[in-house]
Amino acid sequence: MRIVIALGGNALLHRGERPDAAVQSANIDRVAGAIAALAHEHEVVLTHGNGPQIGLLAMESAADPALSTPYPLDLLGAQTQGMIGSLLVRTLHDALPGHRVAALVTHTLVRADDPAFRHPTKFVGQVYPLDVARSLALERGWQIARDGTGWRRVVASPAPERIVETDTIHELLVGGTLVICAGGGGIPVVADQDCGALSGIEAVVDKDLTAALLAEDLRADFLLILTDVPNVYADFGTPRQRAVLDATPGELRRAGLPAGSMGPKAEAAARFVERTGGLAAIGALDAADAIVHGRSGTLVRPALPA
Repeated sequence: MRIVIALGGNALLHRGERPDAAVQSANIDRVAGAIAALAHEHEVVLTHGNGPQIGLLAMESAADPALSTPYPLDLLGAQTQGMIGSLLVRTLHDALPGHRVAALVTHTLVRADDPAFRHPTKFVGQVYPLDVARSLALERGWQIARDGTGWRRVVASPAPERIVETDTIHELLVGGTLVICAGGGGIPVVADQDCGALSGIEAVVDKDLTAALLAEDLRADFLLILTDVPNVYADFGTPRQRAVLDATPGELRRAGLPAGSMGPKAEAAARFVERTGGLAAIGALDAADAIVHGRSGTLVRPALPA
């Protein structure tokens, strides 16, 4: 079976942890164990988030006196792909002896006129108290929004139109390589209308929507979205909250899921199932193998014919 896995950025840097390299290296061991169990039996393409990491790099870039202007988000996204890709390759190399593993710097085509550029929604960086977040927003021209009990920077998150390196990913996959790609949703680029030349743009693409598009283009059988909760919860945070263990795309969209967290994951799963007739699932990293075998998580399946 061909599986595309979307790994949350918080799997490498948990909420509240110091963003030290050693912390992320330690967390990666859990990731390797979960992915290796699936890679022994299936073709695997692994994508990952980068919200905490790109936020950290953006902070450092903005505070660097050697720079006349901070690095743009597309280049910072490229840096996170290299860093996280290296951590994953090294750890999976040890967990899967004799298995080919490669990380590919990947670009995602978006539209320059996407409405998302006018309404930033993608969380990046760490969580701050409101007063600190407001101060940083004034100082650095950020937009902020509530995330749980704190506040975070939000940036534009345009819809992915095409993954530029899809053909290369497919060739690596067919050759028996576990491919790590489209990290952070891919480096956002726009194409010149006349000549097709690519240029970076200030945004962070949602990694789950990119993973769904990649899974569709690669004709994957299964889209697995791994996060820090065991399954989707309908009416989350209300007295009516309940676990959703099985759903069609329509049922998942009607579950009242938060737009800034579970909503994009649910939409990605729904799109993949609707467009391909395949299966998707959302669940916890440590239960990855159990999710694929139907023993954990939220399964998203096609609606039965009327």
